[in-house]
Amino acid sequence: MYKFLSLVALIGFSIVTSAQVKKVKNINYADSNSEANTLNIYYKNDGIKDKPVLVFIHGGSWSTGKKETYWWLGRNFARKGVVTAIINYPLAPNVQYEKMGDDCALAVKWVKENIAKYQASPDKIFLMGHSAGGHLAELINADPKYFEHVGIKNPIKGVILDDPFGLDLHQYLTETKKDDFYFDFIRTFTTTPSVWTLASPMHYADNVKNPHLLFYGGKTYEAIRIQTPVFYEKLKANGVDVTIKQIKGKSHIPMISQMIFGCNVLYTDILAFIDRVSAKADKN
Repeated sequence: MYKFLSLVALIGFSIVTSAQVKKVKNINYADSNSEANTLNIYYKNDGIKDKPVLVFIHGGSWSTGKKETYWWLGRNFARKGVVTAIINYPLAPNVQYEKMGDDCALAVKWVKENIAKYQASPDKIFLMGHSAGGHLAELINADPKYFEHVGIKNPIKGVILDDPFGLDLHQYLTETKKDDFYFDFIRTFTTTPSVWTLASPMHYADNVKNPHLLFYGGKTYEAIRIQTPVFYEKLKANGVDVTIKQIKGKSHIPMISQMIFGCNVLYTDILAFIDRVSAKADKN
């Protein structure tokens, strides 16, 4: 009986908290009519202002994916007090990586200029990406040209990379087999090795100053298992506030799909990271 009542109470609480989460769909963040330049915002309508905001960039090999897939990520973070913006961006083969980076930076600019309307602080912007989205998140954070292109200073307080693919594209594309993945990726990064270097966040590691939280799966792709710890060591050697965590037993897709469940341990780590870094921002 007590277990049943507890379950009823839990379901009731879930319904109430879901009702408090507001979703604002298909906001255009650029001067275009393209769905590729839209974002969805999730926030808890509880009257509390100056919350942190998380901008999420989806994966999909730079050629697939859409913001609607990750509604549960926005809902779960919003329930936990983090306003969340989940973005679309142009995909290959229509564009190459620099256009993707420019538009991701535009989305962050929109968030900085407008997120106060949704009870979040423009001074507490965090950036998260999975897979190719992790690559783009770190690329616009580490290579200063992307925020320069949109006319703002880098506003990112902290970066969360979830199983990021492509931190060192030059290494990957030089050493990988010429398989379907290779030919898919060169649509985004060309066949020119010097471009692969310029497209690699690892190339700009010395520019990184803001705190980082890195996750990678114990059973993910070999390139991610190799490159994520290397990136961690570079940041650590430069005195960056950086934490890395291997999630044992997880392959690439489950590294993000596990977050469908709001009780997943990644939320605990990410929220602790956001709270700690936000507290420093409040003091400053």
